[in-house]
Amino acid sequence: MFTFDTDISQLSGWIEKEVAFPGNIASGKRGMAARRVQEWLCLHNHQVAVDADFGGVTADAVKDFQKSKKLPVTGVVDAATHQKMVAPMIAVLSPKIKKNMSFSDTVVAYAKAHLAQHPLEVGGANSGPWVRMYMRGNEGKPWAWCAGFTTFCMEQAAEKLAVPMPIKGSFSCDSLAAQAKSAGLFLAERDANADSLPAGSLFLVRRTSTDWTHVGLVTLAEAGSFQTLEGNTNDDGDREGYEVCARRRGYGKKDFIVF
Repeated sequence: MFTFDTDISQLSGWIEKEVAFPGNIASGKRGMAARRVQEWLCLHNHQVAVDADFGGVTADAVKDFQKSKKLPVTGVVDAATHQKMVAPMIAVLSPKIKKNMSFSDTVVAYAKAHLAQHPLEVGGANSGPWVRMYMRGNEGKPWAWCAGFTTFCMEQAAEKLAVPMPIKGSFSCDSLAAQAKSAGLFLAERDANADSLPAGSLFLVRRTSTDWTHVGLVTLAEAGSFQTLEGNTNDDGDREGYEVCARRRGYGKKDFIVF
């Protein structure tokens, strides 16, 4: 388990890097600090190239962002501008979640807090600040992040309730399935129905009997289908999507993890 404290200085290292103010960022800056500015500009619908080079175009986009947030228009990312940029991520690190809920309900509550901020990839496949947060600083094509998102929400719930994780969590769907089987929490498709799937259960998209390709949260199970919250997908349900979204899925070729 790791810390999601609202005090930025107490956040786990890879999360702190995404939200901590690194000092003023302005024209001429290159590297990760410049890239993060460009990523957050895109996430706030001020589209620029994500090339880690803070030039005139990025400065103009910063000015547009500052105007939209009623900040002094300087083109320099100062502390106030940076705070507005990373506000969506801060919001999911410290949402108002009740403490008197079950683990499963708390996981769903955290997932809904993430959904409200519409986490998206930016700057390439499986890339951007949201992906790095879910994947402990990793990003790029090999880092499919559906399991990372699910595990992150579970870890937030476990910390909030001060309880152990029911399974360790993983970036791998296959590993999640193995952990669930070992813990006696795995539910095969043939045994799954609306009554056996409380909100907060996990669904696993099965390719073969030993291979699962996508994972997310069940938020409501019904007779013929179930509602979900899931990462690295899209409205078409692709396993290599680009966002956190809510969907509805059928039971076919799905197994489950029930807490």
